[in-house]
This record gives sequence, C-alpha cells and structure tokens, in this order.
Amino acid sequence: MTTPFQPYTITGADRQSDTVIICDHASNHVPAEINGGTLGLPTADMNRHIAFDIGAKNVSEHLGTQLNAPVICSTFSRLVIDPNRGEDDPTLMMRLYDGTIIPGNRHASDADIEARLNLCHRPYHKALAALISKRKTPLLISIHSFTPRLNGRAPRPWHIGVLSGTDRRLSDALLHELAQEPDINAGDNVPYNGELKGDCMDQHASSHGHNHTLIELRHDLIDTAEGQEKWASRLAPLLSRAISTVTK
Repeated sequence: MTTPFQPYTITGADRQSDTVIICDHASNHVPAEINGGTLGLPTADMNRHIAFDIGAKNVSEHLGTQLNAPVICSTFSRLVIDPNRGEDDPTLMMRLYDGTIIPGNRHASDADIEARLNLCHRPYHKALAALISKRKTPLLISIHSFTPRLNGRAPRPWHIGVLSGTDRRLSDALLHELAQEPDINAGDNVPYNGELKGDCMDQHASSHGHNHTLIELRHDLIDTAEGQEKWASRLAPLLSRAISTVTK
C-alpha cells in the first residue's frame, strides 16, 4: 500500500512559544504523483534556487529550537506549486524561472494545477492555519533565502533582507536590532517587496492582525551546515529582542 504524500513537516508542535516558524520553500522534491516525480529538469537545475530556498529549512529548524517555537516546512518544490503565492497569482506555477524553462510545467492544464493545489498547496496551508490556531497570540516568522545574483543581473550585496507589507511592527523592530550589527548588511524590503496580496504572510498574518516578518538570507551564507547554524544563532537573540519589543 502506497503511503499518501505528506506536503509538510511540523517540528516541535508542542513547543510553548506563540511564535511559529514557517519555511515555504524548504524542499526541491517533486512528488511521484506529479509527472512521475519529475519536472523534466536536470539535477543541477533542481538543486538551484529556482526549485527551493537553499539552506532555509535548516535555518528554520535551528531557529525553532532556539526560540522554542514550532516549525512548519513544505516538502515539495516551489516549481510544483508555490505555497507562498495565492491561488489566483499568475506565478503560482512557474513555466519559466530565471531563464530556465520548466518542461513539466510548460503544458500544464488548469486541471493539472488544481490537482497540485489539492495535493500540496491546500493541505500545507490547512496545516499551517491549524498550527497558528493553537497559539494564544500568534507571531509568524517566515524564513527564505535568495540567490546572490540572478542571471544577467547585478550582484545582490545584502546579507539579509527583512520583508514586510503595511504592518511593519515586527519587521521594523528586527531592522532596528540588525542596525546594531555593523558587520551585517541588512536591507528593508530587498531583494523583494514584502507586499504581495494572497501570499503566505498576507493570508495567515496580515489578514488576522498577527505580528509577522519575512526574512530573506543570501543563500551563499547558508549553503553549509555551519553557515545555517551560525546565522540561526545570530538571528535568534535579535529576533527575541524584536519580539519582546512588539509584545510588551
């Protein structure tokens, strides 16, 4: 009997913190139910940033331990279906990403996208909503990573980006803490803007008034176990102080 695909993992569900750590792009896995487990890309491309956020999963897990917070991670590639996009977002399923055509997505039908939503996207968000509902005063921290340079673009100098929409409470508090660290080049809403209607933070935090922030780490800093532990250990006390500021 085949075990049903589980589109998420939760570590530390019983941890007592109201903080929830989220890693939307934790995995480059393609479930067997999707094109027999392949999108037609070579391994080298599936190991690039286009398929997942390099290093983000282990940073999230380390942070969860240090902040005594539960951690939810996706177990499917963002190329299958992007859990950090709303269902009506045109980038929900990418057919071309950073110059690479995704063969398994190129001719995907509306029915194919619906199947991926049911297999991966919706169960992931349902599990995240349930995890949040168990917290008295939820506070969400989403961990991502970004490539040092997109094809044909200028290098990205920041070590870390702090993303936010209109609710900047936790992001501003974290940026204040990062400003005290002279060796960290931190950016506000870079390399992306945090205002994205229907994304994970909008759906689970902004629309409910929960404190939240999205952290982007440059992935060459966290592509090893040592780097992942180092940056989680640097971020944990800064996040603790920022959280304390907004929850007084």
